Amino acid sequence: MSIRVSNLAKAFGGQKAVNGISFEAGPGRILGFLGPNGAGKSTTMRMLTTYLRPDSGSAEVCGYDVQAEPLEVRRRIGYLPEHTPLYTEMYVREFLRFVAAAYGLKEPGRKVEAIIERVGLGGEQHKKIQVLSKGYRQRVGLAQAMIHNPEVLILDEPTSGLDPNQLTEVRDLIRKLGRDKTVILSTHIMQEVAALCDDVVIINKGNIVANSDLNVLKAAHHTDSLEEIFKKVTAS
Repeated sequence: MSIRVSNLAKAFGGQKAVNGISFEAGPGRILGFLGPNGAGKSTTMRMLTTYLRPDSGSAEVCGYDVQAEPLEVRRRIGYLPEHTPLYTEMYVREFLRFVAAAYGLKEPGRKVEAIIERVGLGGEQHKKIQVLSKGYRQRVGLAQAMIHNPEVLILDEPTSGLDPNQLTEVRDLIRKLGRDKTVILSTHIMQEVAALCDDVVIINKGNIVANSDLNVLKAAHHTDSLEEIFKKVTAS
């Protein structure tokens, strides 16, 4: 498995944000990581990406512990946060060259060319990021997360605010990425999960309340409606 989480916990003051959760995610499958606002999703993703230190428990990315070997974890992970941090005054191509340099990539020009083609930014590469539509900004965000060819991608609300055409394009891109990478997708859009995900983890008040193959989860609850399942397991 590319990601192994075991009894992971984090508290802020006296408030437990994540309460001893465990799950796994592997290559070639997209994991939907779901939960109400404040459930602990973002805290978990920040621990996996080494932005936060766990209080207890462990998490491994491609066999590297997030606390003991954070630099190795960062080399193997691509992270697209909900609010993508972009230098909007830079040109798309310029920004991606900057990211490639930050990673110390060999042949950065070739890497930038390849990622521009992969995410469909060819027509926008000479534009400033600030003039791009939200859909193309998301593509730039995905490009910066993928440019170092990570084995794991963690995507937080990657299609939030997109119009239907942009939504379809970004979904198709994520689906392609999921063929050979481990992808964790956090979203509030249940249709997104139904369209993209193979497995589902649902967290509520810091605890995992569902962890299953999507089809197995539907069968266990005798419904094809993920919205109904979500409401049921997060009701308490």
